[in-house]
Amino acid sequence: MTIEEKCIDAIRCLAIDAIEKADSGHPGAPMALAPAAFTLWMKHLRYNPRNPAWFNRDRFVLSNGHASMLQYAVLHLTGYDISMNDIENFRQLGSITAGHPEHGLTPGIETTTGPLGQGFMTAVGMAIAEAHLAACFNKYDDKIVDHYTYVFCSDGDLMEGASHEAASIAGHLGLGKLIYLYDDNHITIEGDTNLTYSDDVAKRFEAYHWHVQDLGDVANDINKISAAFDKAKEVTDKPSMIILRTHIGYGSPNKHDTSGIHGSPLGDKEVSLTKQFYGWPDEKFFVPDDVTVYMNSAVAQGAQREKDWNKLLDEYKKKYSDLANQFDQYLKQELPADWDKGLPVYKPADGPKATRSATPDVTAVLASKLPWLIGGSADLSESTATLMKVSGYFGKGKYENRNMAWGIREHAMCAASSGMMVHGGVRPFAATYFVFTDYAKPAIRLAAIMKLPVIFVMTHDSIGLGEDGTTHQPIEQLITFRSMPHITVIRPADANESVYAWMAAIKRMEGPTMLVLTRQKVPIFDRDKLASADGVLKGAYILSREQGKQPAAILIATGSEVQYILEAQKQLLTNGIDVRVVSMPSWELFREQPEAYCDEVLPPAVRLRLAVEAAAPEGWHEWVGEDGEIMGMTTFGESGPFKDLFKHYGFTVENVVDKVNKMISCKSDKS
Repeated sequence: MTIEEKCIDAIRCLAIDAIEKADSGHPGAPMALAPAAFTLWMKHLRYNPRNPAWFNRDRFVLSNGHASMLQYAVLHLTGYDISMNDIENFRQLGSITAGHPEHGLTPGIETTTGPLGQGFMTAVGMAIAEAHLAACFNKYDDKIVDHYTYVFCSDGDLMEGASHEAASIAGHLGLGKLIYLYDDNHITIEGDTNLTYSDDVAKRFEAYHWHVQDLGDVANDINKISAAFDKAKEVTDKPSMIILRTHIGYGSPNKHDTSGIHGSPLGDKEVSLTKQFYGWPDEKFFVPDDVTVYMNSAVAQGAQREKDWNKLLDEYKKKYSDLANQFDQYLKQELPADWDKGLPVYKPADGPKATRSATPDVTAVLASKLPWLIGGSADLSESTATLMKVSGYFGKGKYENRNMAWGIREHAMCAASSGMMVHGGVRPFAATYFVFTDYAKPAIRLAAIMKLPVIFVMTHDSIGLGEDGTTHQPIEQLITFRSMPHITVIRPADANESVYAWMAAIKRMEGPTMLVLTRQKVPIFDRDKLASADGVLKGAYILSREQGKQPAAILIATGSEVQYILEAQKQLLTNGIDVRVVSMPSWELFREQPEAYCDEVLPPAVRLRLAVEAAAPEGWHEWVGEDGEIMGMTTFGESGPFKDLFKHYGFTVENVVDKVNKMISCKSDKS
């Protein structure tokens, strides 16, 4: 047995033993892919185990994240800070070796994967970021940004529609630093893939303008696998797909090539038989000393690679000091002292104005001060108002540009934006109509799980989009994302609130921010008479009140509905009823405020509260309490002019006034 074969079997057996001990996991794919993983890590992948965040490392994405023990075993053996104890505690509470790879939990894991297709898409964003930074900073032979993104993917990844979106845009963009290896094992949970799947994968990816190599049944031939990686790297103008016929559960006498080994431990008897097949001691978590020495050579090699890059970077700084300083700014993304100076301030005479329409005014300022800001829309830049005028479109041969044209690919757009963020050096935003988050929610959810500060710009936020009708009018989407951990939703009420919403998004680095903006024009509030829009930064603020008085009721709204409660306040005051108007663009930001501030905005003693929002009412009881009421949407919308729709569904000043009068009358009757 050669040392390479021993290393490969060590990877396999660590995976088998960890899954057996956990009594949970997917042993089949690690057993099949161990030769490919060994080949990539020991012969091609550039990394530094002692500094997993070294910038110019190659990125690796295990899109078939159920094969996580493959990656954990390789990371452990190549010297990452993953101990044998971590391997033995696979899938246990508090362990860094979770059931699927998780970004930020385990050294060497670039992105969270598991839901099939997500890693496939996210990797495209990593390659986009690499291409953009390389175009911006590389000079002749001084290539300070020069690395590949490698991906292992599965039948399930390719079946998911998400992979089609990502493959299409990657091929169109000609991302030559993107290399995938397809684990073609012919098995899914239900059995042989011929039950549901007969795609000609090679032709499919050739049609997407990828470079394709179909290696056939050579999964244990590390020389042929290595040669395929070499050939893929020679193709600089296309992403590459290497198709490798593997045998799931290779080495298991009774379970190989069956669905029974996909997601279940082998069992003690089969483990012994499998290790006999490998010629491996029947000992748990056994790693021969020579395997440890051989694979730990990656530590010294990685340190040397980073040292060489640092030397290159030092020379670069001498030749191109201004560019080197800018490169450092891209990586750190520290906000300059004047980053928010010059942002627009709107007056009532400037309106009415859709809240989405503040975006181009904001990005016109931010784009020049934050050169790492990059993003675009799913074929909707005009509608979402997200085109940055300082740049052209990112594309083949134009990788330095900052406007992303994603086409009608909402899912890939959002996942790739996460990939750009985890890559580093850029701050992405992604825009579409709010209702189309339905196409992208899995990717947005993963961004939230990873706490990535991607900015999602969602316009056409309610029934206010009008004539496009039921299918395009978001009803349940607000509560969907408000109930999602780690994401901050901001729905501004006028153009000035939109400016502060963007400011909050730029400053917020603890997770994604979603800006939810109107299509229809709304009034610009007179801030000389009302509170400053900077209250957006606190999530909720008192927009209008009678100073020194405790109100009879509190009216709360977000977005375009704030105008109705503001007008209702005026009418109620003419009848001697004092109510407070609270604009509450962000529940999440408000929850973060000190209790004293929250009690100032929503005094506990004032129990009559009315929330008004043209969306599903769920969740609002947190703010209105047991005695409060909610005016919301309990049905889908209809097609018609937005003013007619608001009136039809009761979002009018008159209805707000009537509701408050009834609430006060009911309270009087009870007392």
